[in-house]
Parts: sequence; structure tokens; C-alpha cells
Amino acid sequence: MQPSNEPSFRDSVDIMFNRAVALMDLPPGLEEKIRVCNATYTVRFGVRLRGKIQTFTGYRSVHSEHMEPVKGGIRYSLGVNQNEVEALAALMTYKCALVEAPFGGSKGGLCIDPRDYDDHELELITRRFAYELIKRDMINPAQNVPAPDMGTGEREMAWIADQYKRMNTTDINGVACVTGKPTHAGGIQGRTEATGRGVQYALHAFFRDGMGLDKAGLKGPLRDKRVIVQGLGNVGYHAAKFLSEEDGCRITAIIERDGALHDEGGLDVEAVYQWIAKHGTITGYPDATLEADGARLLENDCDVLIPAALEGVINLGNAERIKAPLVIEAANGPVTAGADEILRDKGTVIVPDMYANAGGVTVSYFEWVKNLSHIRFGRMQRRQEEARHQLIVDELERLSADSGIGWQLSPNFKEKYLRGAGELELVRSGLDDTMSTAYESMAQVWHGREDVRDLRTAAYLVSIDKVAASYRAKGL
Repeated sequence: MQPSNEPSFRDSVDIMFNRAVALMDLPPGLEEKIRVCNATYTVRFGVRLRGKIQTFTGYRSVHSEHMEPVKGGIRYSLGVNQNEVEALAALMTYKCALVEAPFGGSKGGLCIDPRDYDDHELELITRRFAYELIKRDMINPAQNVPAPDMGTGEREMAWIADQYKRMNTTDINGVACVTGKPTHAGGIQGRTEATGRGVQYALHAFFRDGMGLDKAGLKGPLRDKRVIVQGLGNVGYHAAKFLSEEDGCRITAIIERDGALHDEGGLDVEAVYQWIAKHGTITGYPDATLEADGARLLENDCDVLIPAALEGVINLGNAERIKAPLVIEAANGPVTAGADEILRDKGTVIVPDMYANAGGVTVSYFEWVKNLSHIRFGRMQRRQEEARHQLIVDELERLSADSGIGWQLSPNFKEKYLRGAGELELVRSGLDDTMSTAYESMAQVWHGREDVRDLRTAAYLVSIDKVAASYRAKGL
């Protein structure tokens, strides 16, 4: 539990923003223009459920319109409030600027526990919430484009997109009003895994940075590194799965709301995920040690700690006991401002949330572009690529036969080389390039300026500078 003397999530974002702009030379007034939230719309609406009208409260906040449309998820949680939504909208502004997605920052939320309602009731609630936002242009492919967040997913995005189309029947780009849709409803391959995949690519970028590894007291490669993951939702699951299956990391602990599983030899991420999906709890999982006080395992020895669930899980109450030399923020705001100060003084390297979990908005950008272009990525060029590659393979094999050398290309090479890139491969390639480029921009500031002690400040400096440049271009 977060200590009472801890700054709020909104305050933490402002503290970290102020720490960065103190190192910048912004014109008078521009700093305030970038910091403040432009507008927050609060809606209270009724839905007839179970024989009576229930009233719900929702929010949609627009932090910055230096670029449009603005972008940001919609979350369903009882903890949703105006301050949280505005803080998340601010993070979206900086996140989009950092990874060069051409959006301003926005965020939405509905104060609801989705587990309290069946599918039909959730659809009625979602459609009504969407209706209230759409009629005020708070959902619009050219102005404000939501995406999934905590408590929402592909299903809710499909409902919102359909509601928009019902209300805007002649908008040919209507399907671009939200991202994170199912692939059969205008979505893009790789969107569901995107945030977790982005965490993996962020770690790849960090482990290529020799100076960064030195500052964390780590050595490459990533293989066999001990990783603790807090939260096995969509983001934590995919990050843990890819790191263990593709990079050879050992997932030594998985922390959930009802406890934690621990095995220094490495947990089977897929098996744990399927167990939770079937039983709704980690209790009873047979192949690991169960720790009732799951939060304690945040303090275990490991090489990489991935908080992938809620805000404020690393705070003034436990920061001193965090042993991981590298913390990568897969969730939004998992390290409070106070804890951030303690960890930095200890020498812990934190890969900040605005970068680490930017995979979601990056692939959302790809989906939005796909929807506006009305064509699947790879559709025009894939077969032409394969035919061109086949010409090279045929020529190599002819030269081998004519010269009498008799060597052959391995079937595995031929299979991989001859296969043209489809949508999923192109999405992953674009995401990898985005995460790599963004890391390099942060690292250049982190390593190149003596007054920048950490990656978070570097990330804020890079993103705020880009937002400021956009406002200057508008004549502000």
C-alpha cells in the first residue's frame, strides 16, 4: 500500500516534468502551456440495467493538441478519477512525442468494475459512454482516437467503433476512430502483443547500450538474466513470454493481486497464464512456491524488475529494499516520485514508463494509418518481394550447378529468405525500429549531459523539446 505522505500520481508527473524543464531554456509561458491539461470532460449518464437506472461517471481528458488527433486509452476501473486521467493524458503527450507518433495526448476512463457486469450489460454501458463522447467529438478519427487500457480490450473497441459508425454513417474513415480493434473489425496484427513486445524491444535497446549497462552494474547479453514480473495481464504476460521464450531470460517470480509464484530455476509463463485463465487465481499452481504476500517479492534479488500492473507499487515504503539494478516500467507510473529519488541515489537504473510501454501507442499509430489508407500492410508488395528473392536463389543454385561446386542453400535459409514480409512482420519491424530510435535519442542526452542523471529526465527533455518545437511551429 502506498504511504500517505507520498505525492499523488498527478503530482508525481508534475514533479518529474518540473525536474526536466529546470534544465531547459523555454520561452516565458511555454513551459506552463505544455504542462497544463487543455480540457477534461466529465460525463454522467444513466443505463437501465436489472430493472433500474444506474448512473455512471466517465472522463475524457485532452492534455495537448500540439498535434491532432489526440491519442490515449480508455480504462475501466473503480479507481478512475479526474486527477489520474489528467496525469495519464500528460504522459501520453510526452510518450507520443518521444516515439514520434504524430498525436497529442489524451486519456479516458469510466469509474466501473467490469467484473460486476455480464457481457450484454458491458456493451450497453460502453455504447452509452461512447455515445456521450462521440456527440461532442471526443471520439473522432481526426480529433480524438481512444485505445484499450486497463479493464478494456478489443471487444470494447469494436463496440465503440460500431457506435461511431452508427452515428456517422457517411464517414469513410470512421473505423479509424479507435485503435486496438479485433483484426476482423479493422484492427492490425500485433496490436494485442504490442505493449509487451515493446517492453522486450526496450530491453534489447538497453542491453546494446554499454554505458547504460555499466551504470546499472550489469553485463550483457540478456540471456539467463533473472526477471521478476509484477502483473500477468496483457502487458506483463506478453513481455514475460517473449523474454523467456525468445531471449532465454529466467522469469523467477510472477506477482499477482492474490500472491506470487517463485522459482529461481524459471517459471513457465504460458502454464501460469493458462492456470490463471482457468482458475482465476494463482493459488494451487503446482510447479512453483506460492508466496501469500506477493508484494514482498518486488524486493527479491533479480537482474530486471518489470512492474506491469498498477501505479505506485514501488514507493517510499519499499524503495530502499528494491534490489533490482534495472527497473523497466511496463505499467504507467509504477514508481512514485519519492521512490524514484531513492532508487536513483542507490544507482538503480529506471527505464521510464513513457518509453518502456510506448509499444501500444506505436502500433496503434500503425493501425490508424492502416485504417486511413484502407489497405492491409504488405498487400501490395509481399508477393513481388518473394518473386525477387526467388530470382536470386534460382541464380545462386544455377551458378552452383554450372560450376560443379555442388553446394546447396539450406532449406531453412531458403524458407526464411523467400518469405515476404506480411503485416505482422512489418508491424514488429516498425515497432523495433521505433523503440530503438527512441532509446538512442534518450541515451544521447543521458550520456552526453552531466546535469542529466537518469533516463527519465532524458526522456522528458527529448519529448518536451519536441512538443515545444510543435508549438513554435504553430506560432506560439
